[in-house]
Amino acid sequence: MPVRVLVVDDEPNILATMQPLLKGQGYEVTSAMSGRAALAALQHEVPDVIVLDLGLPDMDGVEVCRLVREEHGVPIIVLSARGAEADKVHALDAGADDYVTKPFGADELLARIRAALRRGGDTPQSAPARMLRSDLAIDREGHRVVRDGQDIRLTPKEMELLLALATRPGRVLTQRALLKAIWGPYAVDQPQQLRVLVGALRKKIEPDPASPRYVVTEPWVGYRFVGDPPADGPGGSEADPARAF
Repeated sequence: MPVRVLVVDDEPNILATMQPLLKGQGYEVTSAMSGRAALAALQHEVPDVIVLDLGLPDMDGVEVCRLVREEHGVPIIVLSARGAEADKVHALDAGADDYVTKPFGADELLARIRAALRRGGDTPQSAPARMLRSDLAIDREGHRVVRDGQDIRLTPKEMELLLALATRPGRVLTQRALLKAIWGPYAVDQPQQLRVLVGALRKKIEPDPASPRYVVTEPWVGYRFVGDPPADGPGGSEADPARAF
């Protein structure tokens, strides 16, 4: 079966560009020129990936993203002329997997789509199903995070970042490595994209985002996930509870 892409954009020139571009890669392309038309299309068939503009005529694309995410796990790539950090934060918080700013390069967009499809279909064998701190539990397969007994809802991108860090407790991951792992090779020179996502994740999982307990910054290098210290203290023999169990 061909990969199905739903393009949601009200600009005819964008649709006229996107359809032959995607069809040339073997994708099956459908389009919608409004938010309601996109939501109606999902009632008939769920695509493999959605490319979504934010400036739609009937409703904001962020709201479309939020409504889609309530029902479906399909990867969503925002393609928008809005480049402000706040717009990116809102879209990522609403459940977008990626954010590409117009004008865009065809090769970059295609690479982002391929990366989204890989992430959407892959279940890395090396990733543990569950991870644990004394106050934070992460269920990868159930896409669930619990802190101090309270469920925390994360977007797919936030979950992907948390898993990348939490599966390597105590290890510093560079910004470049995280950008490449989450967004693909074309994002390695866009550290602001990672900072936005880290900030969004901290707002949800940290008791005090201004003083992070779990995801800490290593200045000029990257980030690391802080696991509980061994019960016996430094040099103790017990395993770190942040590992898989």
